[in-house]
Amino acid sequence: MKISTKGRYALRMLLDLAEHQEDGFVSLKDIAARQEISKKYLEQIVAMLNRPDFLRTNRGYQGGYRLAKPASEYTVGDILRITEGGLTPVTCLENDAVHCDKADSCATLPIWQGLSRVINEYLDSITLQDILDEQRAKYSYDYVI
Repeated sequence: MKISTKGRYALRMLLDLAEHQEDGFVSLKDIAARQEISKKYLEQIVAMLNRPDFLRTNRGYQGGYRLAKPASEYTVGDILRITEGGLTPVTCLENDAVHCDKADSCATLPIWQGLSRVINEYLDSITLQDILDEQRAKYSYDYVI
């Protein structure tokens, strides 16, 4: 399984919004500059994430985007499922159902089911807030004299 740039950049974009949540609505131009990602590419990502339970939008002067809920309620798994279309390691497990005529006799199916479970549990255990907290802890000891 390989996470695309859309998935990786969506995570970076949402982390940026979480980090700047106190600033109100944040423009894609500002996110693009901070994250060194093309604004055009961010527009494609926003189109995928732009739903009421995920992002708030404000048009016009001082418009932009902000998270619709606290950073602690966004999991990496949720973000990647939206941008990647799913996280299953093999196609026969897509949409939480086994789609294979040989499923009853497949010796490898339990391996893929176990891998899928581990991937999903791990990514669902990490929130945007967890990542921000880890970053802050990492750099809070970085003193310059």
